[in-house]
Amino acid sequence: MSDILLDIRDLHAGIEGKEILHGVNLTIGYGEIHAVMGPNGAGKSTLGAVLTGRPGYEVTSGTVTFAGRDLLAMTPEERSWAGLFLSFQYPIEIAGVTMTNFLKAAVQARRKAAGLPELSAGEFLALMKQKMALLKMKPEFAKREVNVGFSGGEKKRGEIFQMAMLEPVLSILDETDSGLDVDALKIVADGVNSLRTPETSAIIITHYQKLLEYIVPDVVHVLKEGRIVKTAGRELVDVIENEGFEAING
Repeated sequence: MSDILLDIRDLHAGIEGKEILHGVNLTIGYGEIHAVMGPNGAGKSTLGAVLTGRPGYEVTSGTVTFAGRDLLAMTPEERSWAGLFLSFQYPIEIAGVTMTNFLKAAVQARRKAAGLPELSAGEFLALMKQKMALLKMKPEFAKREVNVGFSGGEKKRGEIFQMAMLEPVLSILDETDSGLDVDALKIVADGVNSLRTPETSAIIITHYQKLLEYIVPDVVHVLKEGRIVKTAGRELVDVIENEGFEAING
């Protein structure tokens, strides 16, 4: 098996006829955490949308290989079943659907796509209990409707709970830290760190450095005007904090 999980080459993409990504190149190995940073409007969220197959976004050229497969040829559902997960900046509410029922449908669909038998009711509840204990969550949380009446921190905890249940190969956190206080940031960070394994990777999309104090990335990329202009280690975060994105050039 190749050590490369995600390989993006010369990716050009946009929406409504406007090109936003102008030739992105990015390679992620198994077990790695990469941070993609940049100012507002740089194309960070567009990158996440394109990788997960969000409707309306068009790839005009370039290739993306995920676990040896052509990611761009896969439907959004197929990408999810293959192990791609997106944590939204603004999670939506789903009234009338409990977290338990929502996650049961998602977990069983992924198992079916992988050719695995469905979990029995007991097996699913045991798995849910295990993941909730790992994330230090109260059992009552699973009975609530998805994101209905949730605080910002609870929404993020719910996203990390989903990630824990689905056990994705690659998690994309799209500005999940936006507008969160320190306690909520720690909820996200503790969840991501507790779920990290040598076989799973993550992309942290952000324009803040605070979250990266709790989730230490292996590699940091700076995206500006639709291109990655700088790639380095964790030290790049300190340069950005001290000098701003204006000081980072290719």
